[in-house]
Amino acid sequence: MSQWPSAKAKRVLAALLSIGWEIKRQSGSHRTLSRAGWSNFVFAFHDAEEIGPRMLARIAKHTGLKPENL
Repeated sequence: MSQWPSAKAKRVLAALLSIGWEIKRQSGSHRTLSRAGWSNFVFAFHDAEEIGPRMLARIAKHTGLKPENL
C-alpha cells in the first residue's frame, strides 16, 4: 500500500508552493516551478485533475514533497 493518497492537482500545487517552490513561468496548464538548490520542475496538470499515488511519489522524488505536506 502506498503512503500517498490521490489528490487534486490544485491541492498538490498549493503544497509545493507552501514548501518553497515558486511559479517561474506558465504556458497553458504547464507551470515551470523553481526552488533554490533544486532543478526546475514542470508541473503539467489541470487544477481539477486527480493525481494518483504513483504520480505523487514521482513528483515527490523531484520536488521533496512529503505526504504530510498535503
